This record gives sequence, structure tokens and C-alpha cells, in this order.
Amino acid sequence: MKQKINIPTLRPAILLCMLCSLLLFQASIYAQETKTESEEAPAPVKAKPVKNTFESVWLIDNQTVMVPIKGTLEMDIMHRFGVVDKGYEDFWGFFAPSNIRLGVSYSPINKLNLGIGITKSNMLWDASAKYSIITQTKGIYPVSITYYGNLAYDTRKDKDKSIFKYPEDRVSFFNQIIIARKITDKFSLQIAPSISHQNSVNGYYTKNDSTGKEIFEEMKHDQLSVAVSGRYKLTNVTSVIVNYDQPITKHATNNPDPNLSFGLEFNTSSHSFQLFMGNYFFLNQQRNSLFNKNSPFKYTDVNGTEVKGGRFLIGFNITRLWNY
Repeated sequence: MKQKINIPTLRPAILLCMLCSLLLFQASIYAQETKTESEEAPAPVKAKPVKNTFESVWLIDNQTVMVPIKGTLEMDIMHRFGVVDKGYEDFWGFFAPSNIRLGVSYSPINKLNLGIGITKSNMLWDASAKYSIITQTKGIYPVSITYYGNLAYDTRKDKDKSIFKYPEDRVSFFNQIIIARKITDKFSLQIAPSISHQNSVNGYYTKNDSTGKEIFEEMKHDQLSVAVSGRYKLTNVTSVIVNYDQPITKHATNNPDPNLSFGLEFNTSSHSFQLFMGNYFFLNQQRNSLFNKNSPFKYTDVNGTEVKGGRFLIGFNITRLWNY
């Protein structure tokens, strides 16, 4: 006997199979669409740091925000002639007593540079450290920030201890935060507040106006200053450079004068040459900040007469880089 098939009992099963097939078909289409969209969507572009804010680690008398890459060996030759105000007598300072600094530094890791140097004036040895904290990156960091510091040791002969009573009196320090921005492809600007410290201070005896007694007045141990520096590229290898240093701390005596310097910079891929006029002579940041007496605006001559105009000198920096 043939068995009858009950059609109504099969309907739920048929409907369930059709529903499952429809869901699987839609899932397959969605997966294909999602895959296609993901393949067509562009990958996010990684932000790149701004390069060549400055071409050299130096801008006249100040360090720039630049830190050479890992494995870079750097050599510096820095020279300052005498002031130009004597004119032909010493050939505008070229034949006057000059100051020279020789330095070398190395970047053992990225963002860190360590250096050492010696300066003719006072036979001053210095050791320095420079670290890049933030690098200007489009859409992330609007500026670059770098720390620079050095420790200097005066090695002049002083057998009778007339200059330094203790060995630690020969030591001075310099700490600076450099904040820079590459504003356009041609123009870069930086501002750098600093603090200089001297273990031994200069001073003199003077009469008190109210009592008439002789008292000893001296400089403070610390000096706050701020530097503003800029560079504008005329061509790919030639730039105009300007720098201004303003002392802030006021001392009882020996208040330092500001520095105004300007000149040209010539660059290749591995070296920089800067030729300029300015007021700083000492080739060490804390000595310049504490003891500069070459005013860019006016000064007092040997006869005690105030002279309008400044005491400028000609200088140059040569920086050479090797990558290993």
C-alpha cells in the first residue's frame, strides 16, 4: 500500500529551509561587500615629522633645535675676531686678539647628542648634552622642543689661588629649552629661555650712600636670559640668519649687555659655514650670558664717554658631519 504524504506537515520544514538559505545568501553578499569596501578604502597616512627646521646644530652663538641622527659624528670650528671699532688700526678687528673654540660631538642613539670642546679664552673645557623632546609633526605637534645643557671648567693657571679659592669655583653650568617652528619651507624661528650658573662670582667694594661705609657688592650666581633666532632661505644652499640674546637678571655689578647678530649661512649635505657680525666673544653660552660687555646699541669708551652705536665683531662657524 502506498503511503500518503501529509503536505501540511512539511510546510514548516520547507519554510525553515528557505529562511536559512536566504539568511546565508545575505550574509555571503554582506561579507563580499565588506571585503570590497575594505579593499577600496585607503590606508591611513602616517604623519611625518618636519625636517630641516635648521640646517646646522649652531645658529651663530646659540644651539638650534636640531639633533643629528644616530651614528652622526660632528666637528665644530668657531672663531671670533676682535671688535671693529678701532677701524684700520687693527684692520677692523681681524688683527686684534681673537677667540677660537674646537668641538666634537656624537649621537649614540636617536634624539641624543653628546659633545666636548675647548675654548682659547680661559682655556675653558666644556661637556654638553642635547636631547630632542618633541619633533614638529603636521597635525600632531606644532613645534619642536629640545633640551641643551653644558658644564664648563676653567683650566687657567692659578698657582697662588688669586682667581679661584677652591677647584669647584672653576665650574659653571648652562641649561636651555629650545622651542622652534618651521613656519614655511623657507622661514624657521626659535625661542630659547636659559639659566646660567657660576660657582664663583665677581664683585667689587663700593661706598654705601646712606652710611658712607665701604661694602662688597657682587654678581648673582644665576643669570636668566632668552634668545630669539631665525633663518630665512634665499636659495637651497644660502640663508639669512639673525639672533638676539636678552639678559633678564639684574646684578649689583657687571650687568651683561645683550647680543645682536646677523649674517649668512652656506650649506651642503654634510657641512655648514656661517659668516656674521655680532657682540658675543666668549664662545661659551654661560660666559656670554653672564659677562658680555659688547653692547649692540651704545657703550662707554676708555675716556668714559658714552658712544652711540655698538661694539660688533666678525665671526664664523664651520660645522662638519659624518654619518656612520
